Amino acid sequence: MTMEGMRLERRDAAGLSDIRPQLLDVYAEIYAARLSEEFHSVERFDERLNWNTEVPGFAAVVAYLDDTAVGYAYGCALQATTRWWRGLRTPVPPDATAETGVRTFALSELMVVERLRGTGAARRIHDALLRDRSEDRVTLLVEREHPKVRGLYEAWGYEWFGEVLPFADAPLYDALILRIGSGRHDRRNLSSDSD
Repeated sequence: MTMEGMRLERRDAAGLSDIRPQLLDVYAEIYAARLSEEFHSVERFDERLNWNTEVPGFAAVVAYLDDTAVGYAYGCALQATTRWWRGLRTPVPPDATAETGVRTFALSELMVVERLRGTGAARRIHDALLRDRSEDRVTLLVEREHPKVRGLYEAWGYEWFGEVLPFADAPLYDALILRIGSGRHDRRNLSSDSD
């Protein structure tokens, strides 16, 4: 399958209420084999989604084919009181995790249904979400047991930052960072397809 005809919609927190069931359906399809794990249950995912929507700077991009949601990405700006770095197991300088509300955008989720994997859809959604961000950097977490996914993000310019266990019942994650402000990443490399 190709992503021909894929339409992207930008959403803020208020704009998620009418499509929330669709987002949960996409999540359930992608994580079908892991839904029995408490951390990966639809209920826990919905709880984490809710936390994100309450943070300033929340944004989402949802991909549609024939009016059916087939993928999305969302995140928020890390505030000074963020718990994002709680559980960081790798020693880093204290200022490396100091957040201000304008320094770092946390990409909490990026997912596409299986039939669209390998088509470039994930990259297109990712780039659409980040295109207008004003933060200096983006961070995301990748499960340690998914080196192929980590490799994909590294091919997009992300660099390893540290090892994170965000919740007691969560899997171990690698935190990655992409510099998008005055750093090394050129914002012009983010695709300019119309949303």
